Formats: sequence, C-alpha cells, structure tokens
Amino acid sequence: MYAGKMIFVVVLLSACYAVAQVPTKHAKPKTQEKTAEQVQVEQMNQQLLNNMQKIQDQMNEMQKQLQQARQDAADAKAQAAEASRKAEGIEEATTANTGAVNTLQSAVTDMKGNTVSLVQTIQDNQKQTRASIEHPDILHYKGITLSPAGSFTAAETVDRNHATGGDIPTAWTSIPLTGSDMAKVSEFFGTGRQSRLALLAESKGAHNAFRGYFEMDFLGTGTSSNNNQSNSYVMRQRQIWGQLETVAGWSFAGGQMWSLATEYKSGLTLRTEATPQSIDPNYVPGFVWERQYGFRITKQVNPHLWTAVSLENPQTLSPVVNGDVTGLPLILWASPGANGGNYNAAANTSNGSTPGLITTYSMNAVPDFIAKIAYEPTWGGHYELFGVSRFFRARLYPNATKAEIAAGTATSVGAYNDTESGGGIGASARRAVLNKRLDLGLKGLWGTGMGRYGTSTIADVTVRPDGKLSPLHTWSALSTVEWHATPRFDVYANYGGDYVKRTNYTNLTTGNPLGYGVGTISSYTNAGCNTEPVPTGTGGTTNYPTTPSSCSATNRDIQEFTVGYWYDFYKGTRGRFRQGIQYGYAQRKTWADLNGLAPEGLDNIFETSFRYYLP
Repeated sequence: MYAGKMIFVVVLLSACYAVAQVPTKHAKPKTQEKTAEQVQVEQMNQQLLNNMQKIQDQMNEMQKQLQQARQDAADAKAQAAEASRKAEGIEEATTANTGAVNTLQSAVTDMKGNTVSLVQTIQDNQKQTRASIEHPDILHYKGITLSPAGSFTAAETVDRNHATGGDIPTAWTSIPLTGSDMAKVSEFFGTGRQSRLALLAESKGAHNAFRGYFEMDFLGTGTSSNNNQSNSYVMRQRQIWGQLETVAGWSFAGGQMWSLATEYKSGLTLRTEATPQSIDPNYVPGFVWERQYGFRITKQVNPHLWTAVSLENPQTLSPVVNGDVTGLPLILWASPGANGGNYNAAANTSNGSTPGLITTYSMNAVPDFIAKIAYEPTWGGHYELFGVSRFFRARLYPNATKAEIAAGTATSVGAYNDTESGGGIGASARRAVLNKRLDLGLKGLWGTGMGRYGTSTIADVTVRPDGKLSPLHTWSALSTVEWHATPRFDVYANYGGDYVKRTNYTNLTTGNPLGYGVGTISSYTNAGCNTEPVPTGTGGTTNYPTTPSSCSATNRDIQEFTVGYWYDFYKGTRGRFRQGIQYGYAQRKTWADLNGLAPEGLDNIFETSFRYYLP
C-alpha cells in the first residue's frame, strides 16, 4: 500500500516538474500592470508549489511510518520468538508437572501398599512374638540364645543271633568266633541309654559369633570308661566345646568335639558331621571318626574352599604281639596310675610274655596333628582331603628281660624312652543326584598306626624284636547310599570295613617270628578256635571263658553291611517323632595260622528305634 502511494506521488511530481520546465516566450518588459492571465498563472504555480510541499511532507510522514512499521515488525518478530520460547518453557514445565503428578500418584499408591504390608508385618510379628513367648524355640539369657536342639529320647532294641554281652553299641572286635560259647547263644536288649541331652549357647555380634555346645547321653560304662575313641566318661560327654567365629571367615574352637578327621556335610562347620545313618551308636566299620579333645583353627578361603588344622588327644590302642617273645625287654607303655582320674589303673608291661591291654592312658609324647581341606564346587558335591600325624611312645628296660626278672638280676640301668611315628592320609566324597533325592558317599583312611581312627578300633601297634613299638599298616573305607524317598521317609545302606595288615619280624634271640598276625610259627595257632570251652570253677565260683584255648585269632578285618530306614510320622513345630528299623550283617575275619586256619565270627544284628526330638 505504501509502495503504491509513493509511485503515484513520484509520477505527479514528475508531471509538475515537466510543466514547470515548459519554455515561454519572453515579451518585452512592460511597465503596465499584470494582466489577468499572468495573475492566474502565478496563482496556479503557487498552488502547485504548495501542493508539492504537501506531497513532500506526506512522503516524509509515510517514510517515518514505513520505518515505524519496520520497527514494529521487528519488535513483533522478537516478541513472537520470545512468546515461542515461553511457550516451549510452559510446555516443558507442563510435562515436568505431569511427571511429578504421576510420580506423586505412584508414591501414594506405593505408600498405601506399604502401609498394608507394614500392618500385616506388625500383625505377623505380634503373632510370632506371642508364639515365641508361649512356645519358645530358644531361650534368651543376657544376650545369649539357648537352644536344646539335638536333644531326643530314645527307646531302642537290639537282637543279635551271636551274643557279645553288650548293649545297643556293638563291640566290633568282640564279635564271637564261631566256636566260642557266646556264638552259641543269642541276645536281646531293650534300652533308653542312647537318649541325648544337648544345649547350644550362641551370641552373634557385628564382627564375631560366640558359641558353646554341650551334648551328653547315658552310654558311659562306669569304671571301664576310657579315652580310646569316644572318651565316654560317665556321664558320657559326647561334645563339650566353645567356639569363636569371625566375619572374616576364621573359626577357633576347643574342647571335646568330633575329630577333624570326620567327614562334614557343610564346609568344615561344627555340628554338621556326616555320620552314616545308623541306629547303632558305634556306627559302621570303615567310618573314620573320633570324639576327643581338640583345638581347631578353621579358615573359609572363599565360598567353595575351607582349610583347617587341629591338635587332638592321642591314645595308643592296645599293642598286640604274637609269636616268640623270648628275650624281649620289659616295656612300659601306659601309666599304672593311682585312680586319680585314670580308670582300671594297672601297669601294662611286657616282660617276655604277651603284653596286656591298655585300659589306662598311654604315655603320649605330643598330640595328634590333623590338617584338612574341604571343597564344594559349583557343579555340586562335597570333597575332603586330610592328613594325620601320630607318635607312639614307650619306656624300655633292656636289662630287664624275662630271664633276668626270673633270676632276680633285672635292673633299670640303661632304661630309655622310645618314640615312633605313624601317620595316614584320608579323603571323602559326597554327591547328591537325581534332583537331590539320592546321596552317594565314599570315604577312607590309609596309613600306619591309624587303627584307632576306624570304628572297629583295631590295633595301632605291635612290638619289634628290640622291644620298640611298630605302627601297623591299616586302612578304613566306607560307602553310603541314602535315598530320600519323601520328606519324611529315608532309606539307607552302608558297607564298610577296617583292615590291619599282618606284620612279621624275627626274634633276635631265637630266630623265630614275632609281630602281628604271625602265621609261620607253631605258637601262633588257631587249632582250638572251633571248640567250645567248658566252664570251670570251684567253691561256687564258675568261670565261663569266652575264647577257646589254642586260639590266637588275631583280627585281620571287620566288615558290615547295613540297610535300614527312618520314618518321621510327625515333624512340626512341636518336635519330631521318628521310627527306624535296621538290619546289619557283620563279619570278623582273622589271620590264618601255620596250618591255614583262619576262624571268623558272623553276626546278624536287628535294631529298632523310637525317638522323640525336641523342636
């Protein structure tokens, strides 16, 4: 619009300018007055000039308006841009506000859910607190929890077709030989002596856990208790130990406990010992174990690997000497004691005769030393490898032989202490298969002087011709199968054995053999083992010998196959009632004599158990 006006003005000015430039004829100046035409022309020119000035003023005004319009357009554009930016900010604010509103709505919804959950948790805690007060699983004492877990009552029976004269525990090395009088009769016992009392005291802090554990039963045997294997003093202490465990994976424990040589189910954790399922408290031949004093240090290296070392109570099982003992010096290998804590106090010496049994403490030089590693790989199973170091000591009197003692010329001159070393290596493997419904296990121990660590407690040592102790080569092995048919019903089978190798020496004086299980000398004979002895006695006293005469019968190995089940007909908050039946076929074999006679003993053992476990 402004451009059109300007064109019109320019054209009009041009026309006026052209008219103004038209040449006119100049007349001679006249002195007379202007004519009317001249006045009219002048007026017209003045009018044009006035119009041109107006047009110029209008053009100037229009120019100003154009500049203002341009400025207004620029300002409008700037305002539009600012408005756009504000609109974008408003949109972002609107979006943020929308998100905040949604978040707030979600938080309110969650708060409502959490409130409902919190109310339910409080109600559950109230119920649990009320239940723990009315039916406590554990007791609290000065920040320590006390739990009787592991306690049970037992009503059990055992029926053996060949009598051993024992209770529910089977004395494996005393299974009667076929020709003995005890083999002619059976025996039945009903007992509650395996009933057990246990108490676990535990306190857990931010960095350490403290535990003390006590476990006892009633299977002690009074004045014949000893520390040969289970340290079964009356009342029988099965376990009494204390433990400090750190968050860094270290554990320090000391007291009466299962030996580190025993297999464990979880790492090397106390109270997770993998004992074979059995009613018999003497378990199964081939099972490697002790319960004795020990001080143990354990380290969990990572979630799959554990290491441990322990110092444990030593004890030498009764030395057995067969063959020609002529000229052997007097040997002292156990304290005669004075009943000052030792039971059946009596000196056990050899003065050229077959030595007696050790029923007191053997005179040990140092503790048994055991080191073990346990590994639980990601692909399953539990595996252990361990070593045992042992030492056996006796005091010898080289100037006190049988002949010198008989002649009254024996002397203690030259007496000295002799220490002999033994040791063994063991391993175990346990694996769950078939979706953990079937557990397979295999374990064993091989070495010298390891008889004590096997269930049968066969001999540890014999005697060399110079009177020094000689550790015997032994091995123990056990296989186990456990089928978890249902959560309440387990079926199991075990087969294992303990073996001791025959060891022969030559008597330095006579040239005759001696040692353990000597089968190349007439004095080692099994000729009378299959003849039942006749009771003897006078004056109303009758002696019933359990071993036939002329029967050396030194043990070679003890084996047993067992099969049984456990059924929990109640298992809940009030404890557990379980019932089991077990059958065992036990076999005791001996080393053959010069004539090849190797008598053996067999026993069929039926056992039942009815137990109530505290929750």
